[in-house]
Amino acid sequence: MNQTAAQQLVFAMLDADGDGIVSREEYLARTTNVARAMGLDQDDPAVVTARTLGERAWESMDADGDGRLAFDQYAAWAGAEAFDTVCAPVLGALFDLADTDHDGALGLAEFTALRTALNNPAANAEAAFTALDADGDGRVGRDDYIASIRAHVTGDGSPMGSALYSAAGAERLPA
Repeated sequence: MNQTAAQQLVFAMLDADGDGIVSREEYLARTTNVARAMGLDQDDPAVVTARTLGERAWESMDADGDGRLAFDQYAAWAGAEAFDTVCAPVLGALFDLADTDHDGALGLAEFTALRTALNNPAANAEAAFTALDADGDGRVGRDDYIASIRAHVTGDGSPMGSALYSAAGAERLPA
């Protein structure tokens, strides 16, 4: 999958209401959604950290400060540097919210809760988990998770990304 196609898939996931624009509220709701899915209070220190990192990420993406992000703005911003400096810390913090036993890895239930809270098709979570669980131990580590997302958004290809965005999620692609 090329980088533009991968960016379209990620953008569609971020655009929770499907109107072709990612609003500040939609983007920041990601932390609230994951915290709720994991039964965490909004004042939990890990939730506060994830929310703070999410706010910083939004400020970086929304260069004109209008609270709205169209695909062309997102595509111009997204890439390896933005991922490494902005996205990876946010994704790591969201991963940490889902890591209920704080062991640095997610089991299938935690992974599924995380990905569905982030607006990925629930039907694809198990296939994505299996694709990422290369050693078959039933666990996905934080570094492997983030590296797989980086590979997907930069167009390098990711088995997890391919599984998450298979046919069940294709209808969410922007026109």
